[in-house]
Amino acid sequence: MKRLPRPFWVALSGFVAALLAATLTGFLVPGTASASPLKPPSQDPFYGTQRDLTHVAPGAPLKTRVVQLSYGDKRFPAVATQILFRTTDQFGKPTAAVTSIIEPLTSGPRKLISYHSPYDALGSQCDPSYALRGGNTGRGPEFDDIIIGSFLAQGYTVVVPDYEGLKMRWTMGRESAQTALDSIRTAERHLRLPPSTPVGLFGYSGGSVPTGFGADLAPTYAPELRIVGAAAGGVLVQPSHNLPYVNGSKQWAGVIPALMNVYNATFDLNIGQYLSPKGTQTLAQTQGQCLINFATKYPGLTDTQLLLPQYPGLLTVPGIPQAFNQNIMGWVGKPRNPMFLGVGNVDGTGDGIMIDGDVQGLATKYCREGVPTQYKTYPKLSHFDAFLPWAPDAEKFLADRFAGRPATYCSGIPTGNTLGPIS
Repeated sequence: MKRLPRPFWVALSGFVAALLAATLTGFLVPGTASASPLKPPSQDPFYGTQRDLTHVAPGAPLKTRVVQLSYGDKRFPAVATQILFRTTDQFGKPTAAVTSIIEPLTSGPRKLISYHSPYDALGSQCDPSYALRGGNTGRGPEFDDIIIGSFLAQGYTVVVPDYEGLKMRWTMGRESAQTALDSIRTAERHLRLPPSTPVGLFGYSGGSVPTGFGADLAPTYAPELRIVGAAAGGVLVQPSHNLPYVNGSKQWAGVIPALMNVYNATFDLNIGQYLSPKGTQTLAQTQGQCLINFATKYPGLTDTQLLLPQYPGLLTVPGIPQAFNQNIMGWVGKPRNPMFLGVGNVDGTGDGIMIDGDVQGLATKYCREGVPTQYKTYPKLSHFDAFLPWAPDAEKFLADRFAGRPATYCSGIPTGNTLGPIS
C-alpha cells in the first residue's frame, strides 16, 4: 500500500497517539537487542544462507536475532525476535525467509496473529522486517505499527512475515502462503507453543494474498496449525480480472509494469522480447521499487503501450495466462477455518484496484464448499479509505473466533463474478 490520503490520517491522529502511548511504551521481550548499525536487507548477511535446505523441515529456524523496534530515528521501548527460517517457494523448492515475532506484555494463554503487511514490493528495502527496525520511512506514515500495537494491547503475540520471500515474489499466492504458514511454525517453535495454539490470519491489500491463500493451503501444507479465522480485506482474487480494471487508471496503472517485472522474474518469461521501447524503459524504472514509488507515477498507462504492436494486451503474451492461473484465490485448496472478506466499492465495480464482484464470487465459492464465510462491502470507499472501517471489523471477527462466539455465515452474499482459470 502507498501513502494513505490525508482524511484517513486526520481521523486516526488521536487514536494513533493514544494507542502508541498505551502499547509501544510497554511491551518488552526478554533479551538483548542488536546494537549494530541498521543495514538494508540487501547488505545484511542475516537475510540469506549458504546452507543446503533440501533436508531441512519447513519452518525450521536458520538464524535468530533480537532487534530494536523503531520508526525512523524514533525508537520504541520494545524489541522483536527475528528469525530466518526454511520455507517453500512457488514451485515447491526449499528457500528461506525472515519473520518478526513481537510478544505482548500481558500474560495469559497464548494466541497468535499472523499479520501480513501490505508492503507490495519489488525491492527488499520494503520488507516489514526492515521497516519495523526503522528502515524505509519514505513509504509514509507507518500504519503497520498502529495495527500491530492494537493487537498487542489485546494480548496477542504478533508474527510479521516477509511473505514475499528473499526473491520479492509479490502477489505469488503459493509462495506467500507457504512463507506465512512456515513463519507461524517457526514462531510456535521459538516460543515453545503446542500445535493447539490458536492462530488468526490478518491481511489487507497485498496482505490479502498470504491471508487468503494461507487459509486455502493450510489444510494440506500445514495441517497441524490451528487457524481459527482469517480476515482478508481489499482482496486480490483473480489477477486477470484486475488487469483491465486498472488499465489506464490515474492512480493504479503503475502496478502493470511492476507486475510484469514480477511475473517475468518468477516464471522466466523472457518478457523483454515482447516489450515496446516504452515498455523496456518503464519496466526498468519500476524494478526494485516499493509500491509508493510506482503505483501513481504512470497515470493513464495501459499494457498495450508497454508491448509491441502485435501483442494487443498482456494476456496475449506467451506464458502470462498460465502464470496468472496459478494465482487465483480459492483454486489451490479449501479453507477449514471461518473467513471474513471485505472490499470497498467506489465506482460500482470495486475500490479502484480490487473488484467487488470477484470478492463476492470467492465468498460464494467458499460457501458452496461449506466454508463458513462472511462478506462485507464498503460502498463509496476507495481502496485506501475502505481500510479504515475494514480493520476494526476484521479485528472483531478474529476476536470472536478466538473466543468461540457464534456467528452468522453465508447470508445475503451476492453471487458475484465467475472465477476460474483463463484459456
